[in-house]
Amino acid sequence: MGKVKKRDPRLAAAGVSAYNQPKRTPNHKTKSHVVVAKEGNKIKLIRFGQQNVRGAGKHPGTPAEKARRRAFKARHHKNISKGKMSAAYWADKVKW
Repeated sequence: MGKVKKRDPRLAAAGVSAYNQPKRTPNHKTKSHVVVAKEGNKIKLIRFGQQNVRGAGKHPGTPAEKARRRAFKARHHKNISKGKMSAAYWADKVKW
């Protein structure tokens, strides 16, 4: 018989379908997204992003949006570079 793979309960609790797949959480009081991050054997539930605030996006149009994007990346560079186990990495990837 084949091995039955059990689904991680953290995925179901967060409401996501797989590891490293961010999802919007419109009903959460403070955070806009959730992801169950997995790097090697480490698994961590991460909530990130401020509710009702939009990032400047990948292709900002106005100089003000470009400045917001640059400021976010400069301010959080150290945490973004920590990789998948940090909220800043996911905020950068999804919102900025």
